[in-house]
Amino acid sequence: MYLNQKTQLFLLHFAGGSCYSFDFLKNDIQNNFECHALELPGRGRRNQESHLFKKEDAVHDYVSQIKRLRKSNLPYLIYGHSMGATLGLSVTKKMEEEADSPTMLLVSGNAGPGVYVNDIERHTLNDTEFKKELRSLGGVPEQILEDEDLYNYFSPIMRADFQILEKDKHFEAGLILNTPIFAIMGDEEKTVSEIENWKTYTNRQFDYKVVPGNHFFIHRQVKTLAKIIKECAADSLVGV
Repeated sequence: MYLNQKTQLFLLHFAGGSCYSFDFLKNDIQNNFECHALELPGRGRRNQESHLFKKEDAVHDYVSQIKRLRKSNLPYLIYGHSMGATLGLSVTKKMEEEADSPTMLLVSGNAGPGVYVNDIERHTLNDTEFKKELRSLGGVPEQILEDEDLYNYFSPIMRADFQILEKDKHFEAGLILNTPIFAIMGDEEKTVSEIENWKTYTNRQFDYKVVPGNHFFIHRQVKTLAKIIKECAADSLVGV
């Protein structure tokens, strides 16, 4: 039984994100959680490291970070948005295999593996088409797309992340967790009708919530998102 202790919360960023991608959320949850915003190499505090291009390598990197930061006396949750949700599924499975499962996996901005908007390999697009695709996704400031220096810094990060997602789409085939999953999506997202796809990836409890907004609803629904995370943390500890 965990008594009067904070829950650890490991945050996995979206494509192009970094350890700073969840700064908008921290003020609303830091009193309840010990927050760890993780990041893949090639951006943020790890901008001097080489990018990763394989899903297996990205999962291994995240697992290594979590194992290094884990406090065995505390419960923990994993929360990933978009790319972070996809990787979070495999990261959670690896942590189960380490006999150190999270009490819940939270995923957002993603209807789960096997659900695709299109078959475009975005990491192979030329710059004109790539910028068009980034604008359609939202979440990328126009200043980055218009400023040549900013775009030249940001583009390789995005292309590497998209390659991670697009080159091994069957990586999660047959993967089933023994950890509960809670999914969140914006009601304007193209695949929101398939959010219950996530329940096929767990033997445990599954629940979901659809909130107003697009793929990056997280920036406009901060209070709602924080409330969901807190409730999931509380619910996942019942009976522990």
